[in-house]
Amino acid sequence: MQVQTVPTQPIEGQLPGTSGLRKKVTVFQVSGYLENFVQSVFDALPGVAGSTLVLGGDGRFFNDVAIQTILRMAAANGVAKVLVGRGGILSTPALSDLIRQRGAFGGLVLSASHNPGGPDGDFGIKYNIGNGGPAPEKLTGAIHQRTLAIDRYLTIAGADIDLGRLGATTLGAMQVEIIDPVDSYARLMQRLFDFDRIRALLARPGFRICFDAMHAVTGPYAHAILEGQLGAPAGSVIHGVPLPDFGGGHPDPNPTYADELVARMFSADAPDFGAASDGDGDRNMIVGRHFIVTPSDSLAVLAANATLVPGYAAGLKGVARSMPTSGAADRVAQALGIPCYETPTGWKFFGNLLDAGLCTLCGEESAGTGSNHVREKDGVWAVLLWLSILAARGQSVQDIARQHWATYGRHYYTRHDYEEVASADAQPLMQALAARLPSLAGTQLGSLTVVQADDFSYTDPVDGSVAAHQGLRIVFADGARIVYRLSGTGTSGATLRVYLERYERDPALHRLDTQQALADLIALADEVAEIHRRTGRAAPDVIT
Repeated sequence: MQVQTVPTQPIEGQLPGTSGLRKKVTVFQVSGYLENFVQSVFDALPGVAGSTLVLGGDGRFFNDVAIQTILRMAAANGVAKVLVGRGGILSTPALSDLIRQRGAFGGLVLSASHNPGGPDGDFGIKYNIGNGGPAPEKLTGAIHQRTLAIDRYLTIAGADIDLGRLGATTLGAMQVEIIDPVDSYARLMQRLFDFDRIRALLARPGFRICFDAMHAVTGPYAHAILEGQLGAPAGSVIHGVPLPDFGGGHPDPNPTYADELVARMFSADAPDFGAASDGDGDRNMIVGRHFIVTPSDSLAVLAANATLVPGYAAGLKGVARSMPTSGAADRVAQALGIPCYETPTGWKFFGNLLDAGLCTLCGEESAGTGSNHVREKDGVWAVLLWLSILAARGQSVQDIARQHWATYGRHYYTRHDYEEVASADAQPLMQALAARLPSLAGTQLGSLTVVQADDFSYTDPVDGSVAAHQGLRIVFADGARIVYRLSGTGTSGATLRVYLERYERDPALHRLDTQQALADLIALADEVAEIHRRTGRAAPDVIT
């Protein structure tokens, strides 16, 4: 094997502190762009030589090309073995599971999550560490610094590996093992859940489900587990074949982009249970007959009912949620007598809590929930946990949610996304709002009194690290909140996310429409941040 040293130039694109790189496919296709980032990862990882890595992605356009490039570079950098999902397919939670089950050094996830795919779509790559979770900020910072100084990358010549053939082969001195992407993950689900009970639920006369894989990575997992092992009728999984362009759709499990599923669930002949997952399989949306469960409520319901499931029968050690996620889970944790941690957005912040045994369930408002079984959020796991609860309680999705509100109160909650806002508009908006926040505390906005206005900062209870500037928030005397963040998940411009929340204890008021219940906060959010004046946007692009 001859290692080739290829001269190159520093790249632009990765932001300090982010766990990976996400850009348009056309950017990744530029010679040296992918290679520079991958080499920067290898250069920042002491001990990668002689190690085992896991590699796979969501099957989007450029996934197969990127895998062949990364394999040649891994061999040149002295990696001993790489596990690759057949066809290049591995959901993000399945990759996390494989790292943990096989004792791998880490893994590379190829995905742009819920962003569109195809030749004109998006592509992404991130590194996960040995616990199976996203790299912490110390490592991502080192990778970023290396991308700014890199002057060469290493590769070898060689024929492409047949990604469709199970089994082991070699590339130079490195072993490549093509594995079934579903097998290990399915065994993990069998250990957590009572498959016999779920199977009995799916066999009940008239009970039907619809799982929308959105032509993304969870199709093979849903076909194998829901239809294969649990006996759901063929056709229960729709859009179940992963496609490089996701069938022209946007693989984001929300009511806007999973509109076909929502239409089915609100039809006269609606199934009893509906769900969707995103591009790489780590997000989920839960839908009952004529009823959509918000991600924040979903986390709270799962926490309140987790002990009905074998994997969590001993109880929860704690719950964690991202700061923009509603406080619904906090009330469950308080009732259970367990801690609830409020972290910045990003699953890596949950990793320390999970590894330290401080919490069991985690969730983000952006349709991500998970537990200590892996170190990523997990869409299929969330679906199986919901089905387990339905089987144990014998109630509908809507009845379970409404009973939860009657017990704990309802957190009216919504997120308004203004997508692809020009950076020249988005950044000054946030800067002006941040400068104004200190003067808002103690003032009256409309009929509401501001009791707190700040830029959220988090001190990790495990290692003491501090993450500052994690979102601008305004908290009112009645507990209502407005939170503003710029999201880093897009590749064009910026996405301004506005989160709005109000708690209502009175069950008589739990049937109000969410947008109606939050109308005054929605108006205030625009007024305080001057969204319409600064961006020209009269309304958000997506409401969840």
